[in-house]
Amino acid sequence: MEAIKISLNDYVLSGGGANGESYDHKTDPSVMLKLYFPGKIQQPLDEMKLARKVYETGIPTPEPGEYVVTEDGRYGIRFRRILGKKSYSRATADEPEKVAQFASEFAQMCRELHSIHVDTSAFENVKDRYYRLLGENPFFTPAEKDRISRFIADTPDEDTAIHGDLQYSNVIFVGDKRYFIDLGDFCWGNHLFDVGMVYVCCCLSDEEFIKETFHMPKSLAIRFWENFVPEYFGAGVSVKEAEELVRPYAGLKTLIIERDTHRPMPEFREALSSVL
Repeated sequence: MEAIKISLNDYVLSGGGANGESYDHKTDPSVMLKLYFPGKIQQPLDEMKLARKVYETGIPTPEPGEYVVTEDGRYGIRFRRILGKKSYSRATADEPEKVAQFASEFAQMCRELHSIHVDTSAFENVKDRYYRLLGENPFFTPAEKDRISRFIADTPDEDTAIHGDLQYSNVIFVGDKRYFIDLGDFCWGNHLFDVGMVYVCCCLSDEEFIKETFHMPKSLAIRFWENFVPEYFGAGVSVKEAEELVRPYAGLKTLIIERDTHRPMPEFREALSSVL
């Protein structure tokens, strides 16, 4: 895929992150630019290729943008915003009285995603991702790693889609249209690996993180989870039963959190108690 040359003179800086910066087009509010820091060429290219493959599966996600390069040699992605969109976390924060409706709609989207069979040769197996994260983790002992590895291996395989970062901020809607976004960790495998992240965001994370990231008090996030469970798992599954099933998969997110924070996270490891 050849990068399209663009000029940064057409854009204005709007934000930044760990990997790069975001820009808004000066005259067209629907155009946004995600520009990686110098030297990062493969990352935006890989992200573009994955986004295109996901889009072609028919999963509701915004159409992938264009692979671009600026005059100073920085690579990135230019894409069109969905104007007027709102995430399910922001919608819940803005209208907490509708938490049951929003949680139900989000759960329906998750169930639909987890029913989509994918070409397993085209995407990564979620188990392989966790084996890799486990191997790179310097904080678990060899014995703990062995028990976690066996837990991952014993999880039944499924050839269905996994978002990879299934937060209620990563599903957006405008009118009657709903889309998954931020699919950079898309893969395939057992749905519980995905639902574990929903539980992390609603219940395991602390009050400060939930307020800062999802714009709501933790009590509202827990209500979101409690309304998510019957819609996703079915009315015959209690919240307690769902949590017992999901907690170890939520605990596996420790591997991601410890990779990013570079320190052990006992508050998340506790969810792995049944495994360790």
